Amino acid sequence: MRIAPFQASLLDAASAVEIGPLGGPATRRHVLSPGAWVDERRRWIEGADALFERLRAGVPWRAERRPMHDRVVDVPRLLCWYGEGADLPDPALDAARRALDAYYGGELGESFATAGLCLYRDGRDSVAWHGDRIGRGARVDTMVAIVVLGSPRPLLLRPRGGGPARRFDLGHGDLLVMGGSCQRTWDHAVPKSARPIGPRISVQFRPRDVR
Repeated sequence: MRIAPFQASLLDAASAVEIGPLGGPATRRHVLSPGAWVDERRRWIEGADALFERLRAGVPWRAERRPMHDRVVDVPRLLCWYGEGADLPDPALDAARRALDAYYGGELGESFATAGLCLYRDGRDSVAWHGDRIGRGARVDTMVAIVVLGSPRPLLLRPRGGGPARRFDLGHGDLLVMGGSCQRTWDHAVPKSARPIGPRISVQFRPRDVR
């Protein structure tokens, strides 16, 4: 399995993993367009690099292949999915989900039910432009909370159908929450990079029937 070397952050030398608070000036809401927004919370997880190493070693990562046009291709990242009611692979992820539910539950109207994990091994791994529109995300407002561990990579957002992109460089325990009509009206992507980039793990918390 190819995985680039990981360089820990000098700002995160803690070995214990702790979930930070949400709200206040540290949690910034960016309005993308009427009804669509993202919340940005930098360094939400203290000890994020230790959590990255635990997940990289302990999650049962798998490679997938998917049909595309007239052929079957490798998915350019490794994946693991935890459905509703499944045990998450680390207590820190349980704590993160509880914190998200406590802060966003009133606005969302429900809990985050599932967790999808992606391991980007190096700059060749990526995810193309898309919105989480399988299930209810295609019809109603919802939220997707993304915790990013490991080496920073840009996450891009652009209006569905094209237009100028917004860029968020996320890593080492950063949190980005996409809310409102964001999944229906905006797309997001993690592009490939030709320059050397270390591995990255994203954890996507979603409500029931949003994928």
